[in-house]
Amino acid sequence: MSKTHKLNYSVFNTPAGRFSVAVDGNGAVAATAFGARNALRDRLKGAELVADERTTGAVRRQVREWFAGRRRTFSVKLAPAGSSFQLRVWSALRRIPYGTTRSYGELARALRSSPRAVGRANATNPICLIVPCHRVIGADGSLTGYAFGKARKRNLLRIEVA
Repeated sequence: MSKTHKLNYSVFNTPAGRFSVAVDGNGAVAATAFGARNALRDRLKGAELVADERTTGAVRRQVREWFAGRRRTFSVKLAPAGSSFQLRVWSALRRIPYGTTRSYGELARALRSSPRAVGRANATNPICLIVPCHRVIGADGSLTGYAFGKARKRNLLRIEVA
């Protein structure tokens, strides 16, 4: 993203800690992060962030509903920036049902790719939680890396099976 690209953002509290969201001019989610503005900025590579509670309201509402157990899927528009392969992987992540997990190998087979390539794309997902990269685990069921820590990943998965 160029330095002149502007996104509206807000930061709010969730049961898993501070959560930030950035949306484009059409209200589509460009990025999310656990943490405040700096965590979000790290995922956006140069976009100008403008605080705006109004344009991020729908996303905040849906995230809060998810944490409260009243939402299993998200209906907000998404606008992640990535390669065509990354976009394919992120789309596949959105098809992993709530309360279930997939291994990197399972995703790779479905996408006719390698687990390593799927893992790299998963690690660069700019829209955590809404694009549920936390649902991807190791072939042996282990909680593999997560940008916001394995403890948070474990917590998110527990919320879904509770």
